[in-house]
Amino acid sequence: MDQARQPHPLPGRPGGEAPPVEEPTEPREPLPPKHDQHGPETVGPTGRATGADRATMAQDGAYLTTAQGLRLPDTDHSLKAGARGPVLLRDHHLREKITHFDHERIPERVVHARGAAAHGVFRGYGTAAGVTKAAFLAKDAETPVFVRFSTVLGSRGSADTVRDTRGFATKFYTGEGVFDLVGNNIPVFFIQDAVKFPDIIHAGKPHPDREIPQAQSAHDTFWDFVSLHTEATHHTLWNMSDRGIPRSYRMMEGFGIHTFRLVDASGGTTLVKFHWKPKLGAHSLVWEEAQITGGADPDFHRRDLADAIEAGAFPQWELGIQTFPDTPEQTFAGIDLLDPTKIVPEELAPVQPVGLMTLDANPSNYFAETEQVAFHPGHLVPGIDVTDDPLLAGRLFSYLDTQISRLGGPNFAQIPVNRPHAPVNDMLRDGMHQTAVHRGVAPYRPNSLDGGCPFTAGADAGGYTEVPVEVPAAPRGREAPASFADHFSQPRQFWLSLSPVEREHVIAAYTFELSKCYENAVKERVLRTLAAIDPRLCREVANGLGLPAPEPSEPLAEVEPSPALSQVGQEWPVAGRVIGIVTGESGDLDSVRAVRQAVFDQGMVPLVIAPRGGVLEDGAGEPVTVQRTFANARSVEFDALLLAGAPAAGADAHGARDAKAGNGGAGAPVDPRVLLMTAEAYRHAKAVGGWADAGRVWEAAGIDPGAHGVVGGDNGRDVLDGVVRLLARHRVWDRFPATV
Repeated sequence: MDQARQPHPLPGRPGGEAPPVEEPTEPREPLPPKHDQHGPETVGPTGRATGADRATMAQDGAYLTTAQGLRLPDTDHSLKAGARGPVLLRDHHLREKITHFDHERIPERVVHARGAAAHGVFRGYGTAAGVTKAAFLAKDAETPVFVRFSTVLGSRGSADTVRDTRGFATKFYTGEGVFDLVGNNIPVFFIQDAVKFPDIIHAGKPHPDREIPQAQSAHDTFWDFVSLHTEATHHTLWNMSDRGIPRSYRMMEGFGIHTFRLVDASGGTTLVKFHWKPKLGAHSLVWEEAQITGGADPDFHRRDLADAIEAGAFPQWELGIQTFPDTPEQTFAGIDLLDPTKIVPEELAPVQPVGLMTLDANPSNYFAETEQVAFHPGHLVPGIDVTDDPLLAGRLFSYLDTQISRLGGPNFAQIPVNRPHAPVNDMLRDGMHQTAVHRGVAPYRPNSLDGGCPFTAGADAGGYTEVPVEVPAAPRGREAPASFADHFSQPRQFWLSLSPVEREHVIAAYTFELSKCYENAVKERVLRTLAAIDPRLCREVANGLGLPAPEPSEPLAEVEPSPALSQVGQEWPVAGRVIGIVTGESGDLDSVRAVRQAVFDQGMVPLVIAPRGGVLEDGAGEPVTVQRTFANARSVEFDALLLAGAPAAGADAHGARDAKAGNGGAGAPVDPRVLLMTAEAYRHAKAVGGWADAGRVWEAAGIDPGAHGVVGGDNGRDVLDGVVRLLARHRVWDRFPATV
């Protein structure tokens, strides 16, 4: 029986009635509320009951309107001077829609609320001198930076390890003013035009009636939107890949997303895309790790970043650029450079390193720095200009508007973390939270009463001048270029570029996310999208959902894989990796000391795990500090696990004290929590090593001591060396069987 006809339908339906598979096009009034919902009592401002229907508090009418009731024919495209022209300031609908969205949250950020940050320095290589006059990219120029990493969908109290896009925003305090490179860990975006940004975020945020689920896209509204708006397909596929759950902020790529314009010393221009490449490589969590970590340590990413910096394992990224000729078409190899849902494969345009960023200091106050930092893609310096990307155009308006609301007024640039490291004489006066004590009587130009100061600066004096790009003669209208209509060729390229194990993870992610949706119509629409990417991807997900797999409606795109898109197959430095060293009360502390020091010597972080906290002593050397106990440690904290023997059960190894120990744990020859930790690490394809009688742990945990990635021996230092060699590839990938 259809659930809608049951007297008591299963709970969880997102809307008032079942949706169709096809997008509704016939105008109708808003749906009535669900049977379990009603609005507040209708009373006047003085508390007097009005007797009005509670439904009058909700939206009304079948047609989309402005806040003033003006009906709108389009809300998918900004008003532009021609399909490829610049967005026009006169677009009242864009400004109203974005402005209202910018002010939805007080005081928390609407998006990117959950963040962590660090201070550092950027050193230019000088290799960009041929394409830009930006001084901070000059050879050996050093520029202070502040970087904020974040998730997009969750509130400030959400977990770090959710499947989500991550923000990667960098503030350069250059001598020519502040430059903000505001990007993500995914190189493409969900939408092509900023007028749709409120739509995608409203779809991804928790359902407005229940405020659940938090920090997740595994729900109906998200998939309803992206299945009807297939330009989101490329970003969604990246998000369903391992890129959606990074191992660490330190091991995460960053992208400027948009195409910018560089200007050299003679006025020549080049189009460019910005990339951050982590020196440690790009690595991710597996899904079970992310789930366990979300409960065991919801602050995992921010803790990892802060701990690495405190330990002296300073994270580093190279800033790289892809450059393209600045032609009137603004395309490269048939790819529209103004489309933010497209990438240019690195095989076609290699990423050229132009500088190195090192994060070497943690904030001293979260609110004053991490929370109050204000980024804006319009914070530019001479040598860097914007293009007519319609998503970027809306961001240039939106970010400034947001800061005014979130930070209490127009003087947010005077907050210490936002202050430029260059002289400021802006003629802006007063306003909320004005901390400068201005002098003079003439904050206007021209003037004579203040001696004519401040004076404008031409290009020869370091003044910023926009590139005089010719705007084509075209009728203004709400439309997109024809080249923006290709929504599937690059998602297919991304899919074909992944290794077999990464494809398995994508299948599992789509299956999990869609299984959380209530409406079959939404699932069926997404399956149509997957069929346009790859039939096997579609078939495997459909099997998991118990639904038929549709056939592709059009021929699949002919594309070449791009090896740069896979995170598997290379080797990377192991600096900053976390190594768990498991020992017992009566373990060989000499070997633990030696291995711990060897871990330190290789720039990694050792954490000693023992039955209880405090220190371990044997009278023969320095006491060994215990950082984790069997009760509070989980495998997800460690990149690799070393067993200094087979620790007997601790005194608290019983279910009443620690459920992980199970029943009958006390007195066991091996602590059951060590077995759990070891089995988890092995299951998550991590390297595990051990010496002395560690083989007893492997036997009890059901681990084949001859399996790849299991390193045994009599000497802890030799075992560590074997584990480190495996760790360079991040995981023992062949431990995961793959079918696709």
